[in-house]
Amino acid sequence: MSQKIFNDIFKGKTVLVTGHTGFIGSWLTLWLKYLGANIIGYSLNPPTDPSLFDILNLDNEITNVTSDIRDKKKLFETVKKYEPEFVFHLAAQSLVRNSYENPLDTFDVNVLGTANMLETLRSSSSVKTALIMTSDKCYDNKINDRPHVEDDPMGGTDPYSASKGAAELIISSYRDSFFDASEHKISISSIRAGNILGGGDWAKDRIIPDCINAITKNHNIQIRNPDSVRPWQYVLEPISGMLWLARKMYSNQKEFNQSWNFGPSTEQKFLTVKEIANCVLDKSNTNLKLDFSDDSSQPFESKKLMIDSSKAYTNLGWKNIYTVDDTLSETIA
Repeated sequence: MSQKIFNDIFKGKTVLVTGHTGFIGSWLTLWLKYLGANIIGYSLNPPTDPSLFDILNLDNEITNVTSDIRDKKKLFETVKKYEPEFVFHLAAQSLVRNSYENPLDTFDVNVLGTANMLETLRSSSSVKTALIMTSDKCYDNKINDRPHVEDDPMGGTDPYSASKGAAELIISSYRDSFFDASEHKISISSIRAGNILGGGDWAKDRIIPDCINAITKNHNIQIRNPDSVRPWQYVLEPISGMLWLARKMYSNQKEFNQSWNFGPSTEQKFLTVKEIANCVLDKSNTNLKLDFSDDSSQPFESKKLMIDSSKAYTNLGWKNIYTVDDTLSETIA
């Protein structure tokens, strides 16, 4: 069915996926494999143990290049050697709390790594379509009365959010300076997805892995920011959006060459961390409870973050399918 939806656009095509050993990258790689793509993965080793990448045995299904996105020479050589037509850039430092512990690494990977990717694309004669994933946290999140739209200012208080806002500015700069001229045939878009949940996520300091780890150890669930609101969504939702957008970009480079929010409908209730954790407890048939950490000891994170994906709904004909309840059921299963 999915081959028909995507009109065989990826079948037999060479696709570069950076960050393919991570949680989202593994799911994207698996889907592209089903669509018949020849996948070149460029990433460090899986960031967790266990890892979805290893469980799916993807190392034996694709061409795997183990390297750092900050290694510009290696990245350039990889693109030149394999000549991909599509690029999905997901390689990143993706955890807010880690950004407080390692701010320079976070800026190095998320900002310089993105610049390295864009500079490599400048010299590529094979790439036609490139999608760069940043984050819903790229926005200067001082708006409380409405979800963020794509034209809102970039920013960020914590190092992670600031690094994603900076990455978006770099993408915009390269797109306007180097990829808007007629001699450059590469179409480039950035993706700002909501908070992603799904099976195969074993990252530290993420709500669902923390809940499941606590339950399996028969411990109450420790919650750091119980009242924080996020745009939760199932992992395959933004991936479907990226694949659909890539298809559109491949056929019409200029019209879709921009930034896109991929998140739940604003008509859907945006749940708090506490509500998500309680849903997990309800579905896990346990008598365990929630324990709340002292917020004063925690690094700053925005209390409320919402994104508006109306542009994608209207211009791409894409929307989330799963409810939060569906998402949690699939993830827990």
